[in-house]
Amino acid sequence: MLPKFLLADNSQETPETIFVVHTETPRFIVEADIDDFWSNQNVHWIDGEPGDEELITEMVEAAEDFLEKEFENEMDLDEADED
Repeated sequence: MLPKFLLADNSQETPETIFVVHTETPRFIVEADIDDFWSNQNVHWIDGEPGDEELITEMVEAAEDFLEKEFENEMDLDEADED
């Protein structure tokens, strides 16, 4: 079973871009600048964009929360490695 969200990048083509992939229906990919993810987003719908704006907002916010937690976890791991 796949996780609900995955992080992806393509450092050879778009080194300043990060992607958050939502693997459950409706599937989508949030593409954004790695340094300013929250204000520079492009959502790519794999299964077609749902018509419910509230659902879209909730799903994109969940992707943002996932990314934020991943960055926090990465910082925690880096700090643990320094000790």
